[in-house]
Amino acid sequence: MATAGRKRGRKKKKKMNKKIIKLTKKFKTTLQLRHQHCTKLIPQLIAAISSAYSFLRRNDLNLLPHQSLALESLISSSSTSISNIVSLLSLPPPPPRAAPPPRAAVTSPSDDDPVPECWFQRFLMADSDTLWAETFNLTKPSFTLLLRLLTPSLSSLSVPPNYALALTLFRLAHGASYSAVSRRFGIDSPTACRVFYTVCKAITENLGHLFELKSDINRVIVGFGWISLPNCCGVLGIEKFELGGDVLGENGFMIVQALVDSEGRFLDVSAGWPSTMSPETILRKSKLYLGVEESKEYLNGSSFELNDGNSIPQYILGESCFPLLPWVLTPYRGESSVEDGAEVAFNSVHRRGMQLVGTAFGRVRENWKLLTRKWNKQCIEAFPFLIVTCCLLHNFLIKCSEAVTDETEEYPRFEEFPVFDGEVDESGKKIRDALASHLFRFSFGLKFSICHLVLDVHYAEMGKNAGTQKVNITACSVAPARKAPLSCPSLALGRVEMTFLKFGLIRGKMGSIVSGAG
Repeated sequence: MATAGRKRGRKKKKKMNKKIIKLTKKFKTTLQLRHQHCTKLIPQLIAAISSAYSFLRRNDLNLLPHQSLALESLISSSSTSISNIVSLLSLPPPPPRAAPPPRAAVTSPSDDDPVPECWFQRFLMADSDTLWAETFNLTKPSFTLLLRLLTPSLSSLSVPPNYALALTLFRLAHGASYSAVSRRFGIDSPTACRVFYTVCKAITENLGHLFELKSDINRVIVGFGWISLPNCCGVLGIEKFELGGDVLGENGFMIVQALVDSEGRFLDVSAGWPSTMSPETILRKSKLYLGVEESKEYLNGSSFELNDGNSIPQYILGESCFPLLPWVLTPYRGESSVEDGAEVAFNSVHRRGMQLVGTAFGRVRENWKLLTRKWNKQCIEAFPFLIVTCCLLHNFLIKCSEAVTDETEEYPRFEEFPVFDGEVDESGKKIRDALASHLFRFSFGLKFSICHLVLDVHYAEMGKNAGTQKVNITACSVAPARKAPLSCPSLALGRVEMTFLKFGLIRGKMGSIVSGAG
């Protein structure tokens, strides 16, 4: 019995071995066929990549920067994939691609040798104003002005100042890698890195005066006066920038505290705070807080007297995550069950004011794409420095009357910080109440004035004899859904916009009402 069992076992083993040999031969045959197919296909892929590379070199000035960078990235990733396939299948190496002409290092203008041709040199020869704005986010005159301001700080670099500035703006504007930048400006990647941070340092040192909280506070106050906020010196908000990996813990991000004026300029920027810190702690540790509370160098101007005899000091609006202080006015929390007209008026103006911070940061992200990248642990120390640099460049664009790009791309928005639930400052509460009452009276008077203006416009449209006719004009001309008398003070401002458009009311008339109602 045992012998018979062993014989059956040997037969099964032989049968299994035959199957394995047969499958192995079949697999080898299939592999050889695929190997032959790959051997024929890979040269075609290499030729296609070479054609794409040649197209890119011939048309790099005709493509938008983001288009050339995207094509460059695809070519690089495709080349890497083919190299991996060749290595995996043990195929013979493909024939080398014709190398581009040797690239010499960029020399300074003081050298006798001419600057070798590279992308930026051809860009300068093209001399197209539209290319400047698309490539560097500012026109050639503004670039020239910025270059003149920074040149004294760039004398130690091994590349010409205009190359250094253009390289930095290109990387900031498009989030380009150092390898992509080095190819365009004829230098190696380590040199490009040194040039980039040297120029960013020069920007922060030479353009720091564009944070005008102290130097041009009167302009700031006048600007907020036009949007019904007397003696206001800015809007204080929080922005979060996402970080890669677990630099600041899981789902960590970097916090930036910024003060913005009515035109969207940055007045003060404090960057680099970890997401583990509360907005109150960040505020109390910031230079802004120390400048107001200790050195008294900020918000130390005269008070503004309201129509009711109350006076309010210089102040800023702050998000609800900040504490209410005599100089930081946060919105009402709405804990009251009965809506108060003054509180509603204040919160409405406050909400519109806080949008200035989000809009300003949206434009910064849109113009300087490098800030939208997730920064890893090795580069985390430089990130706050770059945020401040981009905020200063944002102010420089506004100063030069450049067309600032509106936010067109949706960036990830983080959850709002919780509302501050600490102790309420009584002095800050009194100042906020006084301002809220002023805003409520202002909005009441403005609505009443607008109603009379709409009435006058109606009569003017009705003809010369309109004034002698008895006409019952109602709000149906503004919003047909509601037939309340035009003199009704509760008429919302937004409801008369259609009337202004209908009768072609010029902006100057509206401006005279707004400025006169204060």
